Amino acid sequence: MQDGNALAVSADEKTTASREKGLNRVLEILDFLHTTQRAIGIGDLAKGVNAPRSTTYTLVRSLVDAGLLEMAGDGNRVYFGKKLYLYGMDYVRGNDLLRRGRQEVDHLSRETGETSELCMLQSGRYTIVHSSPGTRPFRISSATGLQIPLPWTASGRLLLAGLERAAIEDMVSQDDLVLPDGRKLRLDDFIADIAKARVTGYCVTSGLVDAYTKCLAVPVFSAPGKVEATMCLVVPIDTTEERTESLIGLLRERAGRLSIAG
Repeated sequence: MQDGNALAVSADEKTTASREKGLNRVLEILDFLHTTQRAIGIGDLAKGVNAPRSTTYTLVRSLVDAGLLEMAGDGNRVYFGKKLYLYGMDYVRGNDLLRRGRQEVDHLSRETGETSELCMLQSGRYTIVHSSPGTRPFRISSATGLQIPLPWTASGRLLLAGLERAAIEDMVSQDDLVLPDGRKLRLDDFIADIAKARVTGYCVTSGLVDAYTKCLAVPVFSAPGKVEATMCLVVPIDTTEERTESLIGLLRERAGRLSIAG
């Protein structure tokens, strides 16, 4: 027969496990909304996170009461709340690289007329943490918070520079190697590109995400050899070689301002 202490420990363990499961569900809900990028009904949200509708409804109600989520439209859909926005602004104010990087990206876009981005790794994905549109009459697809498979981007090749092959393979799935137009990149070629980008200190990719643009990227270092972020420009694919070289030089200058050490 179990004594009182054993029963108390067992009850505490169950409570802790229940709380951890609930927290994991909350994180799954937030990640799913971030990926979906739109308000969504509770039923679809429950399916998306593979959770019972009743559990999802209870968690959503708690998050709405806390201001982290808000009901949208007819009140049957849910999306991020204002408090999360305020938390995000607190993060920007407290992160020196991101605060200065946003300013450099905005200045670079105004100076060149091209779409400029500051990018980082987030959960093993290339993530645009700040974007400033160019002045061209056509719009290049670029949005803050957008996550794209690493092999599709010039920045991805720089963000993985210095990692061992095994680490890269863990972060890149076979699906990640398939481009939007159906072409499939070879993993060996992608790893070779990473090695080349590490040596040259920049990377240029053409026609990967779409057939009309190319991306120019340079690293931002937080310590010698450690790439913390990238600055990049998304330009028309027919941009001349002379202008491409000029823009890469400008990117290197601005990224150098952000780097702690190269």
